[in-house]
Amino acid sequence: MNDRKQHVIGMAHQLFIEKGFQATSIQDILEFSGISKGTFYNYFSSKNELLIAIFKTIFKKMDKERDELLIGKDRSDIGIFIKQMELQMKANKKNKLFTLFEEVMFSNDEDLKQFIKRGHLMMLRWLYHRFIDIFGESKKSYLLDCAIMFMGILHQNLHFKYMANGSGVKIHQVVRYSVDRIIKIVDEVTETGDQLVDPELLDTWLPDCKENNHGFQQKLFDSVQSLKKTLCNDEEQIKYIELLDFIQEELQNSKSPRKFLINSSLLSLKANHSESWIKELQKLEELIVTFFNSLEETSA
Repeated sequence: MNDRKQHVIGMAHQLFIEKGFQATSIQDILEFSGISKGTFYNYFSSKNELLIAIFKTIFKKMDKERDELLIGKDRSDIGIFIKQMELQMKANKKNKLFTLFEEVMFSNDEDLKQFIKRGHLMMLRWLYHRFIDIFGESKKSYLLDCAIMFMGILHQNLHFKYMANGSGVKIHQVVRYSVDRIIKIVDEVTETGDQLVDPELLDTWLPDCKENNHGFQQKLFDSVQSLKKTLCNDEEQIKYIELLDFIQEELQNSKSPRKFLINSSLLSLKANHSESWIKELQKLEELIVTFFNSLEETSA
């Protein structure tokens, strides 16, 4: 994304926080960002599309930072999960996401509502898989229910804690308290064998999110991180990190990953000739080939 477009996204986000999404006009955005109407419509077809771009920018940054907390760590460590949730709740607060979500849900725009709904389902899917990491495959059948309950417990605890204490709320305390409650709930529902929502419904709710390919997503993440570790921190390596981030984003979040762009990015990555880099890049290539082969078999 070019710097000027990113500037408009940042300025519009600031306006939406200060004035509200509905109360902010496109003219307000033009004046605050210092751009022309033609430039605005070159980037976005509408104010709604701009809001979606803001959400996507925030979610992408949040996902990246959340994933980075797992690098070199035990995925079953519940302490890491707590740090991930703290990071997310702080990002939500900083970016006033709940306020923006409420404005969207009270609007008449179905596209925006569907985008928010999809975001909530993707968060639920992430929680479900993190719970499998933490509590184990043997409890898998009950962990979607537990993920749903955890979302409700955490959000309601935060909501009423803010009502009681305002800005003095300690997010770590609320997250830790909510996690402690869900640990006991997981044990209870597993022991009783109670299941309310079948995890297979995630396939129906998010049919294009490669739900059954969580193993691939983890291998992709690990492979990309391994490549990044072989890079020096000097400025000339930035282009390689951007290419790796593009490949990961395309394979994880695109409904139809563009194979030709991914292959082009891999070709550019081969400009680095260090031995450790070549070895790790070969693993990434093999993983991507397997991924596209499985897509072709599915569609055949």
